[in-house]
Amino acid sequence: MSSDAALSAPPRHDAFVIALIGSVHGVSHFFHLLLPPLFPWLMPEFGLDYSRIGTTMTVFFVVSGVGQALAGLAVDRFGPLRVLASGIGCFVLAGLTLSRANGFADLMIVAALAGLGNSVFHPCDFTVLNRNVSVPRLGHAFSVHGLSGNVGWALAPLFMTGIATAAGWRTAALAAGLLAIPALALLLAGRRHLVDATPPEHQDGHRASTAEILRVGPVWLCFAFFFFLTTAFGAIQAFGTPLMQHLYELPLGIAAGTVSSYLFAGAVGIFVGGFLARSVQQDRVIALALSAAAAMAVLLASAQVPAGAVLPVMASIGFLSGLAGPSRDLLVRRAATARFGQAAFGRVYGFVYSGLDTGLALAPLVFGGFMDSGHYGTVLVGIALLQVAAVFTALKVGRG
Repeated sequence: MSSDAALSAPPRHDAFVIALIGSVHGVSHFFHLLLPPLFPWLMPEFGLDYSRIGTTMTVFFVVSGVGQALAGLAVDRFGPLRVLASGIGCFVLAGLTLSRANGFADLMIVAALAGLGNSVFHPCDFTVLNRNVSVPRLGHAFSVHGLSGNVGWALAPLFMTGIATAAGWRTAALAAGLLAIPALALLLAGRRHLVDATPPEHQDGHRASTAEILRVGPVWLCFAFFFFLTTAFGAIQAFGTPLMQHLYELPLGIAAGTVSSYLFAGAVGIFVGGFLARSVQQDRVIALALSAAAAMAVLLASAQVPAGAVLPVMASIGFLSGLAGPSRDLLVRRAATARFGQAAFGRVYGFVYSGLDTGLALAPLVFGGFMDSGHYGTVLVGIALLQVAAVFTALKVGRG
């Protein structure tokens, strides 16, 4: 199938590509949580405290962040499908290695393998989607891509803790590694339906070196946008439950429920955002959604919201943040194709989305001190400021 054909591909073909890439993206998010659900078993097994076991996730995100930028180079050179298959292979190795781990050093290797596997997905997935899905359906493609990631996040704790409780943590790790094999088989079976190489009409994109790409302002603005947005998300994900406990004196179960409502509503927002993203003014969709989310975060920071309204307010923040997701991905596409064409998709997406891992890695460090000192409202204000900063970067990219 040629790239020109992809511009007017039948709905059945687009649905196949979207489902295929969505399924493997769900696997990548599943392996975000390969280790954390097993912490209650791994800590006593190897005599680890929270600081040492938490280091494994720092390793995961550092390797993933650096790896994403490098994976972008590999995607543009070797094609996304080969690189994507190698990433899934890293997940298989991570699960098998964890099942035979004998100490903290082995856990660090597992984290590095899982981070390396995770690093390839954004540059690969978005390159495949952009080359194979009709432009009018790209908003829906990015929406499904985001939703599948949320499904992976949701299933991992249930899968890992369920098997660990019934048969031990080593069996759970082995099962996770084996779970990645069908995803690899599915990708290999479907590869003949996908455009992998850079289309000839876009070969001019190869004239731009990586150094030239990194000198372009909109590329750095997109990186900053992801960094701001995911630092805010990481803060809510890490500290949302204790924040609601301390600010509103909510019981643990209800406080945790507010974070669940944030994540669930975020998935709904991603779905709805797939329709809004068809607008050519994605930057405005992002600006309106994130500005409203920031205002609600400040409202929560005031500690004046009635206790019964905390959950719907958190859900609203999640919905609005999710609403911006598909428009965010299309905005990056505009920035990439406007300068470099399809030949640079891998490098642009790889570098830009490394901002995601950077934000997730730094969020607990940035806001942990405020939590320790009891400045809970400051954390929410900081989240709001990060969302506002993301708005300004999105508008700047849109104008560019």
